[in-house]
Amino acid sequence: MPSISPTSEKPAPGLYVVATPIGHLADITLRALSVLAGADLIAAEDTRHTRRLLDHYQIRSRLVSYHEHNEARRTAELIVQLAQGAVIALVSDAGTPSVSDPGFRLVQAAVAEGIPVFPIPGVSAAVTALSAAGLPTDQFTFVGFPVRGQSKRRRQMAALAHLPHTLIFYQSPQRLISFLEELTRTLGDRPAVLARELTKLHEEFLRGRLSEILADLRGRESVKGECTLLVAGAEAVAVPAEVEDLDAAIRRALAGEKSSLKALSKELAVRFRVSRKQVYERALALKAGNGEADA
Repeated sequence: MPSISPTSEKPAPGLYVVATPIGHLADITLRALSVLAGADLIAAEDTRHTRRLLDHYQIRSRLVSYHEHNEARRTAELIVQLAQGAVIALVSDAGTPSVSDPGFRLVQAAVAEGIPVFPIPGVSAAVTALSAAGLPTDQFTFVGFPVRGQSKRRRQMAALAHLPHTLIFYQSPQRLISFLEELTRTLGDRPAVLARELTKLHEEFLRGRLSEILADLRGRESVKGECTLLVAGAEAVAVPAEVEDLDAAIRRALAGEKSSLKALSKELAVRFRVSRKQVYERALALKAGNGEADA
């Protein structure tokens, strides 16, 4: 593998948020390699892990650890160096820093201090899985790792249950089966895709309903590797025809302006077999939406 030397022009001072491969070492951009080679310092989640990547491309930049256990102290140290004009690259073990990985605190502090922050785009497990999953991609919610604690997680899933677009989770293989059981109970047996070991030798996509993926995993001796789970959004609930008809009747009555809201509510409540209050409140809402003055 040829060595990667810094470009003729050293990167401008600032913090560079550099995406790195989630598996295959070739999944890194030329710009990312140039920034890593030209950095004064690389802040890495695990220096041993990042050193393997740097060695592969013969990059000799200095490494310093930056992870969840030292980020408070390390952030202050790095901000001082950045303020003095250093070029610092931030990397996580895999993928894009600060996305379910350490880095947010340093980026936030740099922004607060007016230090330039440069994104160096590349791999993200969430988008990589989404691109090949076969679930809707026009809208999605990235959840990342679910919250710890069963009651808190149950509330989190309940808040997501009504969303009509694809949900993306990260989960450890040790917790995956129990999490799938929770999702099936909370969200229902929806279509889903489990992407495991993305871009690696044993890359796998399991497609089917949550129950089918769960049954497959239960039949295995163990589940290994990084896991990204995508779940279809909630199905749209059709508005009952009688509700649409009621709205149409209210609009016609309002357009005629032949009766008060009180009289209108009484008449339509009988016709549609609903309460007067329901008709009255719906009429107020429709009038507000049409920009008409309340009666």
